Amino acid sequence: MTDPRQAQADALVGELRRQGAGRLTIFLGAAPGVGKTYAMLSRARELRKQGADVVAGIVETHGRAETAALLEGLEQVARLRIPYRGSTLEELDLDALIARRPAVALVDELAHRNAPGSRHERRWQDVIELLDAGIDVHTTINIQHLESLNDVVHRITGVRVSETVPDSVFDRLRDIVLVDLPPRELIQRLKDGKVYVPEQALQALQAFFSPSNLAALRELAMQTAADRVDSDLRETQVARGLPGVSLRRGVMIAIDGHGQSEYLVRVGRRIAERRAAPWVVATVNRGRVREEVQRELDRAFALARRLGGEAVVLHGNSIVDALLDHAAQSGASTIVLGRTRERPWARMVNRTLTQQLLQRGAHLELTIVSTPEARAQSRRRLRDRIELGKATWSDSAVAVLGSALATGFAALAERWVQLDDLSMVFIVAVLLVAARTRTRAAMLAAALCFFAYNFFFIEPRYTLLIGARQGVVTVLLFLVAAVVAGRLASRLRQQVIALRAANAHAIALQELGRQLASAADLGQVVQAARAGFRRSLDAAVWVRMAAEGGARDDMPAGVAAPDDRDRAAADWALRHRQAAGRFTDTLSASDWWFVPLPGERDGRGAAEALGVIGLRFADGGAALGAERRRLAEAMVEDIAQAVLRTHLVGDLEAARVSEETERLRSALLSSVSHDLRSPLAAIIGAASSLDSYGEAMGREDRHGLLETVRVEGERLDRYIQNLLDMTRLGHGGLSLNRDWIGVDELIGSAMARLQRYQPGVRFEVALAPGLPPIWVHPALIEQALFNVMENAAKFSPPGEAVGIEARLTGAAPGAAAVGGWSTGRVLRIDVHDRGPGIPEEERRRIFDMFYSVERGDRGREGTGLGLTITRGMIGAHGGEVEALPGLDGRGTTIRITLPLVEPPRQDALPPTATEHDPPHDE
Repeated sequence: MTDPRQAQADALVGELRRQGAGRLTIFLGAAPGVGKTYAMLSRARELRKQGADVVAGIVETHGRAETAALLEGLEQVARLRIPYRGSTLEELDLDALIARRPAVALVDELAHRNAPGSRHERRWQDVIELLDAGIDVHTTINIQHLESLNDVVHRITGVRVSETVPDSVFDRLRDIVLVDLPPRELIQRLKDGKVYVPEQALQALQAFFSPSNLAALRELAMQTAADRVDSDLRETQVARGLPGVSLRRGVMIAIDGHGQSEYLVRVGRRIAERRAAPWVVATVNRGRVREEVQRELDRAFALARRLGGEAVVLHGNSIVDALLDHAAQSGASTIVLGRTRERPWARMVNRTLTQQLLQRGAHLELTIVSTPEARAQSRRRLRDRIELGKATWSDSAVAVLGSALATGFAALAERWVQLDDLSMVFIVAVLLVAARTRTRAAMLAAALCFFAYNFFFIEPRYTLLIGARQGVVTVLLFLVAAVVAGRLASRLRQQVIALRAANAHAIALQELGRQLASAADLGQVVQAARAGFRRSLDAAVWVRMAAEGGARDDMPAGVAAPDDRDRAAADWALRHRQAAGRFTDTLSASDWWFVPLPGERDGRGAAEALGVIGLRFADGGAALGAERRRLAEAMVEDIAQAVLRTHLVGDLEAARVSEETERLRSALLSSVSHDLRSPLAAIIGAASSLDSYGEAMGREDRHGLLETVRVEGERLDRYIQNLLDMTRLGHGGLSLNRDWIGVDELIGSAMARLQRYQPGVRFEVALAPGLPPIWVHPALIEQALFNVMENAAKFSPPGEAVGIEARLTGAAPGAAAVGGWSTGRVLRIDVHDRGPGIPEEERRRIFDMFYSVERGDRGREGTGLGLTITRGMIGAHGGEVEALPGLDGRGTTIRITLPLVEPPRQDALPPTATEHDPPHDE
């Protein structure tokens, strides 16, 4: 604990150090526009009237007339002009202000970053130099610029402030002035243009200057000002040799990492929240900390930080001294701690932590919390004592029986075998008893064997007296050997039992984890849980999951339906997130033991229950020992994680589907709104021109406008047809009305149709000789060819021809006959362009709807669905569409492969096909 005299000396030294330098006054605001500069100038004018030498080093009015009016009449130091990248920046002339040496210097915007080339990077460094020169400084700052609050402000507003001021600057404070303005008035000032120009004001209102943000920042500013006043008061009291008195009723939560730390953090946080007081979580480190204790402390500290508190580790030999010392330093008036169990054997030696704090912390308020874990541990200890008492009686009987048998066997061995050293008989008996019972029974057996050996076999017999000196040594050595051997044997037995239990525990959890890892949905998780509990604990499982509109039950087959008291216990456990039913103090009349499934923790660290698991043991659970309880609770934890995982997977999948759907909707709306508007605009424009100037136009002009109406109308019809085809493909409504048609006829029809829309496009066609007619849906295949040709023409440079090749090949891998008999041959149509080409990693994506709408075949014209529709139409015929590199490494080749099929009836032959058509292979 810190010496009060040393603390007083430190405070006095700090006072003397501050007296030799300038004094700092900060005008603190919650946000820009609250009137910090206005308040600073008003104070400066008052000081000037009182005769003080006040000089404005640098003041930013930001064009506000009322602020500029206050600046008039005050002496100002000329600003330092710094050239930077072709312009001139104005900054504080630090040397001129120090040379002027006023009593009070006004330096606005403490967090400002100086222009490159200045002596200091930040303006607060200029202020420190002024203070060191003995000049009092009045300055302004917003709360978001304080370094320690940077992360807090970012979480509140979503804005990361880059210009910050170290908290150490506040150590130079003489006075802090809180400039406050309610959020509504500040927002009104912003709307009136008194803070930013209208464009910036509108953007600020939608982001940083929301009412909730301003309210939170205002609270931070008031807390900072109150903390500074509180700290200053404590330092002054200590410097005068008085006990530090805190104006704010701080709360300190003391934890030790022994099973109740997180609960204490939540309770202490609620106490501090009700009092609107700052709070801190503290633990005392007196040396090496066990790993499980450190893990619990780390979880508690992380929870405290999430809830907005501080976490500190104190070091010292005395827990009481460390806690009282930190409470005095931090201004805490309340200490929250868990109930400490008083040990009867230590009552006369030392007092508990609670008793010592009560005795020595007279000015502190102690809040002692009894946790649910502590109450549960007390109940378990009581049950363990009862069970131990039962086991002790049975073990004692074994010890007595073993001692009696050893005595009888020793008597027989002495009479019939003439065995002189009978001590080994009794030692063996003690070992056998220790191997079967607990340590106490082994010690009892050792004592009984000692007395039996002495009474019956050591001269003089039938008394506890020992006649010979050697007999005394023998008996004492026997007693020591028996006690040591019994102790070691009992300890070995306990270790073997513990290892067996741990092995069974680990195997059960491993098997359950393996099954849960492969569970894909909630039903499979429940089945894995049911099998795991039946295998490991011989228990029936009733799962009651939380769901909207009420709980959902999953009862095992062949188990009697639960009654009202069982359902009441399950509902209570689900609602209060605590165990209920049998083996508990809540609705214990139920035959089921209900354990909640903890879910994801919220912002306050509380876990919502995903559901409850009810367990009913085959043996009635009459002996639900600590090991079975721990195994059951560990299995419940694993099951809860698996349930949570299925929920998260479902949420992620729903979010992904929603996101993809929204992307498609946005892309389609964007494409349709643009591409349908273009032809409509052309049609409307041409019709308006004809209506207004038709009589004054020549015949060719009217014909041109009418042609525009026709072409754009056909283009609009094509767009709508693409959308309809896409809808039919998506809903499986595309039917194939097959007929025989020639390949040259299909390609020629698609070419002629495209040249009507784009007269300037050229084609180079190469058809293999003797191509037979194909049995397809002519309109769909022509539309697919048209879409591919249109796409190639769109990306081909002006003057470059679109190449088209068609030939027969052998059957492609995966080619299927759809709607008829396969002929074993495939028609391959390649469409080449000389455009920019498609990167190899993106070729498969151009047929995807998302990609094609966003990037693929989306150009200045078109809905961007052409290749997607083509793939659907060709796929309906059992064919494939793929993108390949262009000829000679230029452009892109779109390859269409169609399996040639024939009608199911053999008499339906193509009109020009004969049996002697030669095969056309590559």
